[in-house]
Amino acid sequence: MMMIESIDRWMFAMVSDEGSGGSAPDSQIESVIISKSRGLICGTFVVDRLLEEHYPSCLAEWEVSDGSLVEAGDEILRLSGNGIDMLRSERVILNILGRLSGISTYSSSWVEKAGIMGVACTRKVDWGLLDKWAVHVGGGLTHRLSREDALMIKDSEVLSSRVASETEDEALARLVSEIDMDTDSHFTVVEARTVNQALTVARAWKRNQEEREGSERVVILLDNMGPRLSSQVSVRLDEEDLRDWCVLEGSGGITIDDVMEWTACGVDLISTSSINRGVPPLDLSMRFNEG
Repeated sequence: MMMIESIDRWMFAMVSDEGSGGSAPDSQIESVIISKSRGLICGTFVVDRLLEEHYPSCLAEWEVSDGSLVEAGDEILRLSGNGIDMLRSERVILNILGRLSGISTYSSSWVEKAGIMGVACTRKVDWGLLDKWAVHVGGGLTHRLSREDALMIKDSEVLSSRVASETEDEALARLVSEIDMDTDSHFTVVEARTVNQALTVARAWKRNQEEREGSERVVILLDNMGPRLSSQVSVRLDEEDLRDWCVLEGSGGITIDDVMEWTACGVDLISTSSINRGVPPLDLSMRFNEG
């Protein structure tokens, strides 16, 4: 339901922006969408929803499904319907398939470079859950779909909650100790900006879990620490027998050229908005024929 509601919001905006101007034949016509480059297709069910809700006279016959690898010249979709709806839907359909397929194609490049290390997008998305779906189709991780998915303790919360006598690390330890483990232990993310902060989180989390005989792990988000400091965190956690209590996430300014360096530093995953933002769309074209 979250995905359908998200699709409907984006589709309504796109259709509204496209408008209803221009001329078109009020008769049956056909078209085919062809890929002009190699890539992973994404967005088939989004287009199906678009046609169902906004262009009901148009019928879709797919030659591919989400995750299909296509080459230049491959047919992706055949459409038939009333000429007015067909021409009004053309740019919206191409925008959807092109953008989402571009993201899924680019995500697959990140995943290939990362090997066993996970690669996740962040909540910095331009098309909401659609971006996250495209990353998923490319083999990436979606992280949180919304703020409700996980408790997250950020450095701003730590700083704003400090009492007069507390250091920042002490405030961080207190906030972790105060987590309602019965409610939030399944997915909690805590931001750390230093090696000591990461250790502080892990120690407090381990105490909490041992007291309740729990086994869930905490996600420690290593914010802008880079591969070198992140490697130090992993080593120190191993030395203190804390590593098994943590999922280590590297984040902050990561580009695809950095991936190989991150694979050697001991983190479980990296997260970046570069995987879905500013990505060139897959080059597609729609060709029309008379019905």
